[in-house]
Amino acid sequence: MPPEPTEPPTHDGLHPLVYRTIIALMILLLLSIWVFFDHGAYVGLTLAVITVFFVILASIPLLIWKTWQHNAPTADTQPENESFGAWEDDEFATWTGKFSGREAAMQTLLPIAAVSIGMFVFGLVYYFDIPHVSGY
Repeated sequence: MPPEPTEPPTHDGLHPLVYRTIIALMILLLLSIWVFFDHGAYVGLTLAVITVFFVILASIPLLIWKTWQHNAPTADTQPENESFGAWEDDEFATWTGKFSGREAAMQTLLPIAAVSIGMFVFGLVYYFDIPHVSGY
């Protein structure tokens, strides 16, 4: 009797590389705002408010994760040593169904990547197109 095919493992959490990419894109967005839009009245106040907003935005998920880590069983909080390549080939479970880890990573990263890269490009165009900003 041939062995039954095994299903790929199903994950319900993102790979740590996806979280690191989200943080890197958020830093790119914040730096784009600081570098390209630091002109005009009340710039110090504006940049301070934006920075505080991003600190709050980053700290809420971090606090939720730390709370879960403190209250979860020890077996659940151990880090997995799975590579991103293996994780993206496995299935990712959501409330609406399962899809590949690759798809989950793309759907998670697409909004923040579009905003971060878009703001960077918008800032470059603003910097080089407006004469009083670039200084020439």
